[in-house]
Amino acid sequence: MKKIMVPTDFSDQAENALRVAAQLAKKGNGEIYLLHMLELPLDLVDPASQDTGSSIPESIYFMKLAHQRFQEIMKSDFLEGITVHETVKFHQAFEGIMEISRENDCDMIIMGSKGVSGVKEIFIGSNTEKVIRHSDIPVLVIKDNIPVFEVDNFILASDFKEDGKGSFVEAMSFARKIGARVHLLYVNTPNRFKSSQIIDERMKAYADISSYKNFSMNIYNDDSIEKGILNFGKKMDAGLIGVCTHARKGLSHLLRGSISEDVVNHAEKPVITFKI
Repeated sequence: MKKIMVPTDFSDQAENALRVAAQLAKKGNGEIYLLHMLELPLDLVDPASQDTGSSIPESIYFMKLAHQRFQEIMKSDFLEGITVHETVKFHQAFEGIMEISRENDCDMIIMGSKGVSGVKEIFIGSNTEKVIRHSDIPVLVIKDNIPVFEVDNFILASDFKEDGKGSFVEAMSFARKIGARVHLLYVNTPNRFKSSQIIDERMKAYADISSYKNFSMNIYNDDSIEKGILNFGKKMDAGLIGVCTHARKGLSHLLRGSISEDVVNHAEKPVITFKI
């Protein structure tokens, strides 16, 4: 958690994400890359546009407005003592998040779950789902104002197959940093049923590769994986839900959906995703 990317549209939801990022940055002596994308009409940012006479003044206006709002945010008490890098770009939101996070070698992206559609500022919302689907680094989604981000119970859902061990190690490392007890979870469904013996063996194989031993192993039966994760999370009073997930793109995504996106959409608690 040395470099945390926080996209913002200056909405309340984005500020909620920034508050959590500030707490994690302080714990890990990290930095925050606060990003705002100005999604201006093409004729305002394309030099080849015929209407170049008005494009520069209007672009400058929106850029100055964004910097003013950054200055207001920087006065917040919760950012005191944290290095915050201000970035404003003329770019499509999703593409900009991916590009800037890679350029700055960020460790994590923290986003609000909803955004405000204001003039020239359409940011969070559908972009959150796109980032979850494509990001190679963990994505933490925050929905509410969390004055103190302390997690006692952290649900980590996975299928515990061989190809997911890398994301598991990353998730356990994060759990150690926030001091949470991890509840490893496999959801058994009618069309995806596995015996307890098979799942126990998979979980134990995972557990052997992590030095963090503050965890429990759990199998939960439900109608769907999403329902199982959410219902088990409520049962355990989880402060955070983690999902180790494959990226699904194109036709595969349309046909099979995405468990991580479904959980993010319906969970009341924060959700963090780890790419397999």
